[in-house]
Amino acid sequence: MDMDNHYNSLLKFITDKRKMRMQHISQPVMLMTLLRNGGKAPITQIAKEFLSRDESQIDYYAHITKAMPTKVLKGHGIVDRDKDDISLVNYGDLSESEIQSLIDACQHRLDDYLDSHGQSAFDHRKKSSGYISGTLRYEILKKAKFRCELCGISADEKALEVDHILPRNKGGGDDSSNLQALCYSCNAMKRDRDDTDLRNIRDSYSHRETGCLFCEIPEERIIAENELAYAIRDGYPVTGLHTLVIPKRHVSSYFDLGRPEINACNMLLESIKQDIQATDTNVTGFNIGINDGEDAGQTIFHCHIHLIPRRKGDVEEPRGGIRGVIPDKQKY
Repeated sequence: MDMDNHYNSLLKFITDKRKMRMQHISQPVMLMTLLRNGGKAPITQIAKEFLSRDESQIDYYAHITKAMPTKVLKGHGIVDRDKDDISLVNYGDLSESEIQSLIDACQHRLDDYLDSHGQSAFDHRKKSSGYISGTLRYEILKKAKFRCELCGISADEKALEVDHILPRNKGGGDDSSNLQALCYSCNAMKRDRDDTDLRNIRDSYSHRETGCLFCEIPEERIIAENELAYAIRDGYPVTGLHTLVIPKRHVSSYFDLGRPEINACNMLLESIKQDIQATDTNVTGFNIGINDGEDAGQTIFHCHIHLIPRRKGDVEEPRGGIRGVIPDKQKY
């Protein structure tokens, strides 16, 4: 940002709707707070300014402050962050009249936004299903690459929330496998439109089949687990450390798994992959596969995912990999 025209640059940013893209009140409120407080303010003070316009918990807006306006405004070179303090870059270059003019410009943008959105500007918070810790929230957003998992919009464009896939009021827990990142618009629409009774889904997660090998697996064979899935070493390994990831619910087909179960399996696949590579540095690749149906080679009709470590030279010609399920189609 040109220091000689700092006021003009800030004013242009605030008044240009292509640059200050508002999906929330946070950016103009944050800038006004910094301008009114010598160019620097703690996150909690900025959060209180949000709170003065929305009757919600201050912790929520502290998370919003860190995750959304700070990231966006810092990316434009307008603010800096030092631990829990946010500062306006080159605040000292502004005159008192310029500061007041910038505050007025922010207020104008804020008034326009609230005029067009009304109380719906805060509906996303009223519909929130509960507090998620900052650490867990970050992990869920990171896993989603900081994009809404429904519409794909970036956190830079619209604030993201952590949503319970199976809602709390239907028995859903706070395990990360039951959480996903949604922008507040998709989160609101999901709750408004989804009137499905999910209690049967919740109850089905505890379903086990008598006589099923994977429903009755001995505890000592389990090497890792979470709320909805577990992992064991394959009893007849293709390669060393060949591992199976298995949903706890008795379900035959991968295509009958719920989204939380798929999340739970993927989390185990990722963590076990890392453990295998840490255990054996000769592992240079993996085959990940599912036999779904008798004609596809499934012999145990409880869904399970194979994670097969590969090492250089373990077969003469690895090209084609999983295509080898039809031997004469492996090479192409």
